[in-house]
Amino acid sequence: MLDVGRGDAASLRPMFRARALFLAPLALAGCTVGPDYRPAAPAELGVPDGWSVPATQAEVADLTRWWRRFDDPLLGELVEQAAAANTDVAQAVARLRQARESLVQSRASLLPTLSGSTGYQRNENVVGGGRSFTLPDGTVVDTGGGGRNAYTVGLSARYQLGLFGEVRRTVEATRAQYEASGFDYAATLLTVESETARNYVLARLYQAELANARASLALQDDNLEIAGFRVQAGLVSSLDNEQARGQRAQTAATIPALAQQYNAAVSRLGVLTGQAPGAVKGRMEAVRPIPGGSAAIGVGLPADLLRRRPDVRAAERNLAAATAQIGVDKAALYPALAISGNLNTNATSIGSIGEAITGSLFAGLTQAIFNGGQLRSRVRSSEAAADAALAAYRGTVLNALEDVEVAVVALNTAREREREFAVALDAANNAAILSRSQYRSGLTDFTTLSQQEAALFNARNSEASARSDAATALVTLFAALGGGWDADVTPEAPRAGTTLSTTGNP
Repeated sequence: MLDVGRGDAASLRPMFRARALFLAPLALAGCTVGPDYRPAAPAELGVPDGWSVPATQAEVADLTRWWRRFDDPLLGELVEQAAAANTDVAQAVARLRQARESLVQSRASLLPTLSGSTGYQRNENVVGGGRSFTLPDGTVVDTGGGGRNAYTVGLSARYQLGLFGEVRRTVEATRAQYEASGFDYAATLLTVESETARNYVLARLYQAELANARASLALQDDNLEIAGFRVQAGLVSSLDNEQARGQRAQTAATIPALAQQYNAAVSRLGVLTGQAPGAVKGRMEAVRPIPGGSAAIGVGLPADLLRRRPDVRAAERNLAAATAQIGVDKAALYPALAISGNLNTNATSIGSIGEAITGSLFAGLTQAIFNGGQLRSRVRSSEAAADAALAAYRGTVLNALEDVEVAVVALNTAREREREFAVALDAANNAAILSRSQYRSGLTDFTTLSQQEAALFNARNSEASARSDAATALVTLFAALGGGWDADVTPEAPRAGTTLSTTGNP
């Protein structure tokens, strides 16, 4: 036990005071300035309790792979291929990886930095000492009595202590930005998936319209032949023949335009799946019906979108990052403490390294005194950025609500139109059959036949268009509800040699 006398105790008081002064800033290290982020409640964001349009508020089913609800294997293959190979998705993944590395770098600021050095030096005496050597010109040079080795080893450390939480706030902001990048990736993924499905539906619509045009063209070829026979027989004037010829030409003229539209949709599918424009033309060549999809969809409550929509969650994380940045800028108004130290050793031989070690420790406290108001301006700027992020967050939420309501109405309208056009198609088909039979029998003129077949042509296209609109509206609704990714998982940047996925297992 150490016995300290009165004189000794008095001599130790300055050392205790110095330690107290040194440890005082450390006690302040737990102080973090700036506002603490708090997620806004749905009511603060303008989210209503229910929808303003007729919608089934039943719980939303699992829409992670909503394309399987269309029962079209090729559609599913193309959507999943686009999710894996699309170039926009690849860019989003790269940005997510960059954000992860920014977080790693930011976290490193919480730890001290260490660096080491080592060196070797050889000193020779070139005068005296008895050693000599002969230069090429014959001159003898005395090297002295020997030389001296010098070995040095050093270790230095530096630690930036965030007295007022600037380092922790920086990590907080960077983490929020990384999470926002993950949700941005998911939003890009959803856009690519829905765009692929829409173009697939369009391609099937153009196939249906091409088939309709070719079928009508075949009938009009038959009508033109009949009209020609009737003109030759003197039963009708050449007016019927000219009307038949003109109607056929008009129908034939629609085929190249439809073929061009079909080619554009299929080419777009190739690019969306990360391939050349013509890569999927062979797979799409076989004519298939326009996919129908689910009969009823539960859309849940408006507040559910805050969790399901990745763009909404990205906007929320951007707000969190902007809020943390206020703390970073406010901390710059207060003192900053940096601690550094080093250890060094010098030896004349490797074996004696460590026998004599010297070291130093330095703690430096800095405080901004005058900067023309620059630091306070930065605080006001970051507060304005946080206000903008809040407005962007509210705007994203309101847009998400709008997307759902518009898609619900579009789907209901398209399905109602589809039902009515089915009735119209049946009536137009029956009327065309009767008109064709009556014309062949001479009971009606060609104008009536032409009108009825034009009506049938339009009814077929209208019915196909309504089916396409219903399928497209359903795809839009799935995307508006946040389908196409696993909402229970925050996307993480992929490790080397792995593929990022937010849609779960197949």
